[in-house]
Amino acid sequence: MKLSRYFLPVLKETPAEAQVVSHRLMLRAGMIKQQAAGIYSWLPLGFKVLRKLENIVHEEQIKANHIPIQMPIIQSADLWRESGRYDDYGQEMLRIKDRQDRDLLYTPTAEEMVTDIFRSHVSSYKDLPLTLYQIQWKFRDEIRPRFGIMRGREFYMKDGYNFDLTKEDALHSYNRHLVSYLKTYERMGLQAIPMRADSGPIGGDNTHEFLVLAETGESEVFYDSKVTDLTFGDRDINYADKSACQAVLDEFTSLYARTDETHDPNLFAKVPKERQKSARGIEVGQIFYFGTKYSEAMGAHVTDDAGNKMPVHMGSHGIGVSRLIGAIIEASHDDNGIIWPEGVTPFHCGIVNLKQGDPEADDACEALYKSLSALGLEPLYDDRNERAGGKFATMDLIGLPWRLTVGPRGLKNGVVELTSRKSGHSEELPPKDAVEKLAAIYRSINVGDFLFN
Repeated sequence: MKLSRYFLPVLKETPAEAQVVSHRLMLRAGMIKQQAAGIYSWLPLGFKVLRKLENIVHEEQIKANHIPIQMPIIQSADLWRESGRYDDYGQEMLRIKDRQDRDLLYTPTAEEMVTDIFRSHVSSYKDLPLTLYQIQWKFRDEIRPRFGIMRGREFYMKDGYNFDLTKEDALHSYNRHLVSYLKTYERMGLQAIPMRADSGPIGGDNTHEFLVLAETGESEVFYDSKVTDLTFGDRDINYADKSACQAVLDEFTSLYARTDETHDPNLFAKVPKERQKSARGIEVGQIFYFGTKYSEAMGAHVTDDAGNKMPVHMGSHGIGVSRLIGAIIEASHDDNGIIWPEGVTPFHCGIVNLKQGDPEADDACEALYKSLSALGLEPLYDDRNERAGGKFATMDLIGLPWRLTVGPRGLKNGVVELTSRKSGHSEELPPKDAVEKLAAIYRSINVGDFLFN
């Protein structure tokens, strides 16, 4: 994409309403525009990142043998009355009526609807296990929306639902989700720590939430520093292997990690003092096992091999896809702007032409642009007739991981400058070598939506 043809409404000044770093930088980088309290339009740059995260979530869910569906945003209140949650959910639920005076609601979550789908089409234990998921907009009428997309009213969320014959099978689904989430977050350049949590209105007695450590996190977190050394992205874990998935959960639960709500100082005291850490955490996902709560209330039964009808065991599993963007920025930025991890960057590199209109510089930039595009990479070429300082400031603000700087002086020596946004390190390379280095960098990470020649 050439910047002269792109819609990137960057702001020089920080909007007064922005309280946290991610909100400030997303507004300044032209990623979002507020339309109402807690409701945002996603502009091209923000929308590209949102789609990148969505693709990663889809890929990891499908690897875990979960099946994507799409349910409507508007639900009938009758389903929620069946489960008993319509009156219990509270004022976060946006309740509406259609022209026939029927009670409807804007989806805050979809346990009732997916249970209705299941009971309408599945009747035999032979169809189990089954996990369905969707990625869809949700709405919760927060009493005080704040922190931009981090605590908005409308948000983009992956919500998945498992159906199993027994509690043992359902707990395997629970552990399988935990593994798939850890892999998902690592691909996004995040380290999310799973911690025991309160189930809230979802229900159930088994739940973990995933928190990313960041200064602006809502929760205080107490943890054993060894927990941050655990990595799972590159492990080849067989999702059908119950013991392998359980072992991942056991690795975390063997090390202390609690939020302020569940913190037990007596247990934390057993951690060696040099490993006792506290920080702030941002919640980016949660998994639940709630047994037969919804299946019993709504008649979601299957017949077992003896002909007996029994309610299925269920769980639900969420990832805040839009919220993740804020978490990534909170965890990865500096005074100049965002620093995108390679796996989620909206463009793989920026090209800065130091002397727009100079035939040699223009030709070199065009050649780099075409070479990178031919390899399946997406460069953002700043071809505007602007001063170099303004171009550098824009690239730093939007946070692309790599920048190629092209100018007459370097071209006389047959080189361009390749700069890492994260480290600030620069090196001069022949254009062909710079392209090959960038291709190698992106080949080395799991970028599922790009193919290289």
